[in-house]
Parts: sequence; structure tokens; C-alpha cells
Amino acid sequence: MENLTSLYGSNLAAAALHLQRLDEARQVVRDMQAQKIDYEGRRFVQYALAFIDADSTAMAEQLQWFAAQPEYASEDLALSSATEAYGGRLNKARELTKGAVDAAIRTDSKESGAIVLASAAQWEAAFGNPAEARQSAAEALKLVPTSQAVEAEAALAFALAGDTARADSLAHDLNKQSPFDTLVQSIWLPVIRAQLALNKEDPSAALTALQAAASPTELVDCLYAPYVRGNAYLAAGQGKEAVAEFQKVLDHSGIVVNCWTGALAQLGKARADALQARTSQGVDADAARVRALAAYKDFLTLWKDADPDVPILREAKAEYAKLQ
Repeated sequence: MENLTSLYGSNLAAAALHLQRLDEARQVVRDMQAQKIDYEGRRFVQYALAFIDADSTAMAEQLQWFAAQPEYASEDLALSSATEAYGGRLNKARELTKGAVDAAIRTDSKESGAIVLASAAQWEAAFGNPAEARQSAAEALKLVPTSQAVEAEAALAFALAGDTARADSLAHDLNKQSPFDTLVQSIWLPVIRAQLALNKEDPSAALTALQAAASPTELVDCLYAPYVRGNAYLAAGQGKEAVAEFQKVLDHSGIVVNCWTGALAQLGKARADALQARTSQGVDADAARVRALAAYKDFLTLWKDADPDVPILREAKAEYAKLQ
């Protein structure tokens, strides 16, 4: 009964978090604490809330709890890795990723470790390091060759890294093996196909592919679909529409939490506002420029401690300087 109560409370807190009812999620957590109900799910919600609140002390408390549980040996390292990557601190993120994978292998949780590796491959690619991305994605597949979850994560990483052949091959396999899987058919495949279309400089095809991931289905995990759709609108020269998609990612911090898309959505919004400034006239152009400058500043503040050699950071700084 205690486990069922813990699971129910954790699920309730997670649901409130995902619905962006943050105060409600906090109250559920407080109620569980008062009843001395502890559970992995509750701790993750607490970490997510602490991350959203930028409360490093509270985040550290949850990481310590995970680290003390043998069955969650890699969880604290995986969470920390994603958080470091979110802030552009890639050297530290890579170190933590390796630790998380090693811990997962030691506890016979290879699939978890492979997912961590594939997720790391995504942010490597998105931040401008395609070679590192391809290597991590390949290692993830080698670790667990038959996992659908790993295949999906790795396929997106390969697509983001511009490796069309491997991304397309994995997408074909996912489609063949999971023709009725909602997440595969409504999220993963549309996003992978859209990114591949963007690689071919075909934003129209990307937007068409993403029609299968229309809301509310797209509001899961890292909100990959709105993020890629935002980039597609950018490539199509539609700044206003791009802003709306990137804002969708920013408005759902309870789902995105510390996923890399949350950080880059801020930069995407800046680029979309800058596009509007270039394509508008008069007061509209001036207003868009002001918004763009503010958005670039927000991103650069978020990445104030980032590794200086991250390619996308150098791009953002150059774009910001040109706009000033």
C-alpha cells in the first residue's frame, strides 16, 4: 500500500508539473513530505522544480538522495550532465555523461546508459559539434543495439548532426518495427524527418512532416517538435511563426526542465525576433530589434559560464554584436 501511495503522489506531482501548475506540484510534494512518503518520482519533481527556480541548493539535495540509492547510481550523474549541457558547460557535461554511462553499465542498466549517451549526442549536434555527436550516437547504439528508445534518440542525434544516411536508416527501422506506436509515429518520426528536410534546406517539407506531431501530442519530453518547427519557420523566413514555436518551448518548463531544447529555444526566439526586425519596417522593425536584443541578452546571460569554444555560443555572440 505504501508503494502505491508513493506512486500515486509522485504521479500527481508529475502531472501538475507537466501541466505547468508549479504551485500545485509544490503542494503535492509538501504533502508527501509531511506524510514521510519518499519515492524516486517525487525526488525528480523536486529536482525539476528546483531547476526551474534556479535553486542550486535544493537541486544538490535531490542529487545527493539519488546518489545514495544503489538502484539510481547513474541518475544523479545523468541529471547533472543535462543541467551542465543546458548551461553550455560541455566539458563538465561530457565528464558527467561518461560517469552516468559507466554507473549504468555497472548496475546492469545498459539501456539507461545508452539513452544518456544518445541524449548527449543530440546536444553535441545542436551546439555545433557534429563529429562528437556522431560518435556518441554510435556508441549508444553499440551499447544496446535493439532498443527502440535508443534508436529514436540516436536517429534524432544523427539527423541533427547532418548524418542523413544513418538517421534515415534508423527512421526506416523504427517505422517498420513500430507502425502503431504513438510516440514513434507522432513524435519521433515527424521530428527526425523534419530535421532531415531542414538539412536539405527544404523548410516546407519540414513543416509538412511536423503536421503529424501537432499539439497536444507534441507536448512531451523536450518538446522537440515545436523546437524543430521553430527552426523550420526561421529557415522559411517566417519570424512571427518561429517566435511562437520557440515561446511554446519556453512556456512549458515543467515538461522541458533541463533539456537542451529549453536553452536553445531562447536563442531561437532571439533569431526569430531579429528576422522580424530585418523584414519589417518603421516602429515594427524597431520593436522587433528591441525584443531580439533582449532575447540574445537572456541567452548570453544563461550561458555566461559556458565553455567559450562552443560553436553556437560564438555564433550567438556574433549575431548579438551585429544587431547592436
